[in-house]
Amino acid sequence: MSGSRTGRPPVQRAVRRPAAPGASRDNPLRRLHTRAHRAWDRPLTAYYLILGGSLLIIVLGLVMVYSASQITALQMSLPGSFFFRKQFLAACIGGVLLLVASRMPVKLHRALAYPILAGAVFMMALVQVPGIGMSVNGNQNWISLGGSFQIQPSEFGKLALVLWGADLMARKQERRLLAQWKHMLVPLVPVSFLLLGLIMLGGDMGTAIILTAILFGVLWLAGAPTRLFAGVLSIAGVLGVILIKTSPNRMARLACIGATEPRSGVADCWQAVHGIYALASGGLFGSGLGASVEKWGQLPEAHTDFIFAVTGEELGLAGTLSVLALFAALGYAGIRVAGRTEDPFVRYAAGGVTTWITAQAVINIGAVLGLLPIAGVPLPLFSYGGSALLPTMFAIGLLIAFARDEPAARAALAMRQPRFGRKRGGGGPQGSRRWNTMRRRASVARSSGER
Repeated sequence: MSGSRTGRPPVQRAVRRPAAPGASRDNPLRRLHTRAHRAWDRPLTAYYLILGGSLLIIVLGLVMVYSASQITALQMSLPGSFFFRKQFLAACIGGVLLLVASRMPVKLHRALAYPILAGAVFMMALVQVPGIGMSVNGNQNWISLGGSFQIQPSEFGKLALVLWGADLMARKQERRLLAQWKHMLVPLVPVSFLLLGLIMLGGDMGTAIILTAILFGVLWLAGAPTRLFAGVLSIAGVLGVILIKTSPNRMARLACIGATEPRSGVADCWQAVHGIYALASGGLFGSGLGASVEKWGQLPEAHTDFIFAVTGEELGLAGTLSVLALFAALGYAGIRVAGRTEDPFVRYAAGGVTTWITAQAVINIGAVLGLLPIAGVPLPLFSYGGSALLPTMFAIGLLIAFARDEPAARAALAMRQPRFGRKRGGGGPQGSRRWNTMRRRASVARSSGER
C-alpha cells in the first residue's frame, strides 16, 4: 500500500460496530449537546454574543422605529422619516461611543466614574431649574438643547451609578471592608437615594425603578447579607407603595394590569388594551413590515414605549420571540463576563450593566403584555430615544471591553491578528515560524472538532 504525500503511513480506520438500539437514538442528541456545550464554552462566545446581539437589536430597532413612527410624524406635519433620521443619528453617535468604550482600558473606565457621576447629578439638578428643565408627558425630566433636540439626564444617571458603584465596591473589596455592613451601604445607598430623589422630583418612577434594580444588583454581587438586602428592599418597597398610593395616575396604571377592553373613568386603559390588540392581531408571522393598523393613531407611543407591540403586529410571534432571544443572549453573555473575571470592578460593572438592560427590557415587555403596570421606560437599544440609546450603547461597549479582556479571549484574539495584519511574502523567518505555529494550532483545533 502506498504512503501518503507527507510520507506518513496511512491512517487505519477502525471498523464500525453496530450500535445498540438505544444508543443509536441517543447519539445524535448527545452529539448535539456536546457541540452546543463546546460552542458556549469557547473563549470568544461572550464577546460575539454581546457584539452581535446588540448590533442586531439596534438594526432591528431602527427598522421598527421607521415603521412605527411614520404615521405619528405625518400627523405632526413632519416628514415620515423624521424620527428615524434622529434615531439613526443617535445610533451613529452611539456607535462611536461604543467603539471608544470597547477600546478603553479598565483603569480609564474607573477614572471616569466620578466625573460621570458629578455630571449626571449636575444635569439632573438643572432639570428642576425653571426655564431650563421642561416637562414631557407630565414628567419634568428633560432639558431642551434647541429645536427638536432634548436630553434626559436621568438616563445618564444609570450609567453613572453603574461605573461609580462598581469602582466604590471594588476599592472596598480590595481593602477587605465589605465584611462590615456600614461599608456595604455607605456611601452607595445614600448616593443612590440622591439620584432617586432627583428623578422622583420630576415624577419619573419608571427610571427610578431601573436605578433601584441596579442598586440591588450591585449589592447582590457584593455579597450583601440576606438581612441587609431585605432591609434595603423593604425600605424601597415602602417608599414605592407611598409614591403609588399618593398618585392617581400611578394607581390608574396599576389598575390596568390584565385589562382586555377600554374602561370609562380615570383608568381607561386605552394604551394597555390597544397594545394587546396589536399583539393579538399579529399571528405567527405578522401582517407584514409597515402594515400595522394600531400605529394609525390607536396606539399611543407606538415608536417609544410600545414599539414591542408594533413589532408583534407586523412581525408576529416569530419577530417578538427573536427580540426576546436576542435580549436573553445579551443577558447570558453579561452574566458570563461577570462570573468569569477575577477583577472586582469588572464583575460589579458587568453585573450592573446586565441588571440595567435586563430589568428595563422585562419592565417594558411586561407592560406591553399586560403583566406589569406601564412604567414609561423604553425598550433598551430598540425604542426611539437618543437619550436612552447613547448611555446604553456606551454600556454595551463596557461589556465588549470586559469580554475582550478575559485572558482566554485575549489569547484567542491574539492568534487571529497576524492573519490580517502581515504583508504577503514578508515577515522574515520569525513571521514564518509564527505562521507555521498557527497552522499547526489550527490543524489540531480542527482535528478535535472545533472551528
